[in-house]
Amino acid sequence: MPDVQALVNDFLIKLKKRKIEGSHATARQTAELLRSVISQQRVPYTNQAGALIDAVRAVGEQLIAANPVELAVGNIVMRVLHIIREEDLSLTTAAIAGLNLSAASDDDDDDDGERDEHTVLSAAAVAASARNALRPPSLQTLLEDMPESVAIPHTSSSGGDSEGKSKSADKSSRTRRLKHDVIEAVNELIQDINTCHEQIAEQAVEHIHQNEVILTLGSSKTVLEFLYAAKEKKRSFRVFVAEGAPRYKGHLLAKELVTRGLHTTLITDSAVFAIISRVNMVIVGAHAVMANGGVIVPVGLNMVALAAQKHAVPFVVLAGSHKLCPLYPHNPEVLLNELRSPSELLDFGEFSDCLDFGSGIGSPLLHVVNPAFDYVPPKLVSLFITDTGGHNPSYMYRLIADYYSADDLVVRRRVALGN
Repeated sequence: MPDVQALVNDFLIKLKKRKIEGSHATARQTAELLRSVISQQRVPYTNQAGALIDAVRAVGEQLIAANPVELAVGNIVMRVLHIIREEDLSLTTAAIAGLNLSAASDDDDDDDGERDEHTVLSAAAVAASARNALRPPSLQTLLEDMPESVAIPHTSSSGGDSEGKSKSADKSSRTRRLKHDVIEAVNELIQDINTCHEQIAEQAVEHIHQNEVILTLGSSKTVLEFLYAAKEKKRSFRVFVAEGAPRYKGHLLAKELVTRGLHTTLITDSAVFAIISRVNMVIVGAHAVMANGGVIVPVGLNMVALAAQKHAVPFVVLAGSHKLCPLYPHNPEVLLNELRSPSELLDFGEFSDCLDFGSGIGSPLLHVVNPAFDYVPPKLVSLFITDTGGHNPSYMYRLIADYYSADDLVVRRRVALGN
């Protein structure tokens, strides 16, 4: 089996050099790497969840720092941390239930008040440990808050040796069980990432109707599969594709749509406002969906969203659950944009006389700014379609809360402070 640190270093290089294209591939590879980290992590008999959380958090901070703009990396890191806490809590709940049942059977001859006290104390421990978290806390927290009388049932001294062996076997079994359950849950996460395009595309027939005109910008595999799924359901419609300058990804999407038999019209980005009145719906992909329902999208889409609002055209965003980010755009640790190479906009040979490189005399007369992303506020978004269904922007924070724990949001804050 490959060394984990070698895998981490290789992935860090890919992130820093931007060799992984797109949030989907980045999320999948991040989840696969963290699965390897968990599978090879040795955990102690006590606080197994804490050891796994520390290992994942240490690797996650490196990954986030390598490419802060790719929010999918941080999303997956925090999702995996949440999975560990959830599986930890599940085992704890089962353990507490077993202890209560054992105590009830062993104390069958005791009075009812004493048995009730054990049950109430166990419930109180669970409630106390969950007060300050978005989601329930770790196993260690629960066990620390459990009354000693419940956590360690009284037994006779004659069975001490056999009891010690039994406890040791239980601890070893529980360690394997926690890692097994976490890895299985991460496998399910990877499967969800791999199938998110299909899950979203299955909903296309509910949103695209006969003889409609759809507008999109740039290139998105999610949008491609969504439109093709509607065509496969015998929907007849036309697609306008804005080319998405300066990278012109819209050319690739238009070609792929034509290859799959869809009626397609390629337009310039500046023509969006001119044709928006003929459009029935705008359907776009997303780079990330923020907790307030705002969305980070390829540059140029904020202009499209404003045009759609002006003409009362629905603006629909397609996004897999791995793109749902628990942070808000105003959080200082969120890096919303990055500047791409000026060579995408102009030929350096043609403009070299306008650019002052290293001469140290004054400043250049020509500056080139080439942002990669736009931010579309929630008021401009009509509907989000995810692999779990359609949702209004105002509901996104509740959906996102199901995937993350409040304790894990500090991961990005630590990275931001370190930078």
